[in-house]
Amino acid sequence: MILVNTDYISGKNLEMLGLVKGSTIQSKNVGKDITQSFKTLVGGELKAYNEMMNDARALATKRMVEEAQGMGADAIVNIRYSSASVMQGAAEVMAYGTAVKFV
Repeated sequence: MILVNTDYISGKNLEMLGLVKGSTIQSKNVGKDITQSFKTLVGGELKAYNEMMNDARALATKRMVEEAQGMGADAIVNIRYSSASVMQGAAEVMAYGTAVKFV
């Protein structure tokens, strides 16, 4: 499966199959929330949350790819990511793009 954030793939003619998406809502445990809140007092990278968001993006991408494979896609073009806070310490990450087949 080829994944790109452009609306084309060089040298390929594409047939659009439709929109595909994957999402997840992730949170950290209370212990991590407390230690990360102390970190905001002194500044610096919030590594536990950075790790959480990386894991969330990977899972959202995996779910998007699975949906595209179910449609018989060869690739996903024009991939985008969005995120939103759904409550303190929890975030939704969505990956979406256009599933395509090579012709």
